[in-house]
Amino acid sequence: MLSKILPKNEHVVDRAVRVVLGLGLLSAAVAGPHAWWGWLGVVPLLTGAMGSCPAYTLLGVSTRKSEPRLAT
Repeated sequence: MLSKILPKNEHVVDRAVRVVLGLGLLSAAVAGPHAWWGWLGVVPLLTGAMGSCPAYTLLGVSTRKSEPRLAT
């Protein structure tokens, strides 16, 4: 059921960029200038870790390569 709500729709590179961006923003909130907007880094960090972007799901977008189907 969870795979229908949050399907995997991010490519490996997309996921890596999201995680790095999220960690960068969080470091700005914790160790940097203590900006409140740095806490927005939680969003790309979580979506990158899960491999699923809710906005992609709503828009019907996927950066993940489709897996080859087995011949039946």
